[in-house]
Amino acid sequence: MLTTDSQVQTIHDLLTSAKDMYHQLVLVVGPSGSGKTELLKQVAEEVKTSVINVNLEISSRLLELTGKQRKTKLLTVFNDIVDHAQSPVILDNLEILFDMELEQDPLRLLQHASRNNLILASWNGTLQDKKLIYAEITHPEYRVYESSDTVAIAIANI
Repeated sequence: MLTTDSQVQTIHDLLTSAKDMYHQLVLVVGPSGSGKTELLKQVAEEVKTSVINVNLEISSRLLELTGKQRKTKLLTVFNDIVDHAQSPVILDNLEILFDMELEQDPLRLLQHASRNNLILASWNGTLQDKKLIYAEITHPEYRVYESSDTVAIAIANI
């Protein structure tokens, strides 16, 4: 495993590459407790921005809405958070996007927002055989995506 400085440099290089892509999105993939948050904080410090806690931001904005309103407002709220953040937008704690009651496709939300914003986000899961996996197969929020149109890097592989 590379040093933290090497990991940060790898992420900087990926962000530079992502600027020229249709989806300007870089995902730092790893299981809970693997160091994704600390890595994002280091990158944020170097580029003089902050890490946005997506769970906290979205839940505070949707708190007083009904379940149906939350489903319909989530995209607007998420885009507002991203659009008002400093570039690169660094997002952590994305679990709320996977909430089954919100009926959203989290990767598509991130990709849509990254068409106009350079985004670095944590992804609580694994990257296996060019597949981006969220949660365990027995978990109700389990998702598998082809990672071909997204820059994803497993922190264990940096």
